[in-house]
Amino acid sequence: MTISVKLDRMLLERGMTLTELSEAVNVTIANLSILKTGKAKAMRFSTLEAICKVLECQPGDILTFEEE
Repeated sequence: MTISVKLDRMLLERGMTLTELSEAVNVTIANLSILKTGKAKAMRFSTLEAICKVLECQPGDILTFEEE
């Protein structure tokens, strides 16, 4: 079982850079980069909520479950 992060796709669809998202949600670029590349092991709901508010999306637009 794998949780995949589609943050790069959402940023592209919204025409937003990682730097702009970082400033908008008050999370470091380094932490968002770890999330974007799928290397994160956990995420706070407050961070997910802030990202969804800024990108105007649902958590399922960013996170997907894939069976191996």
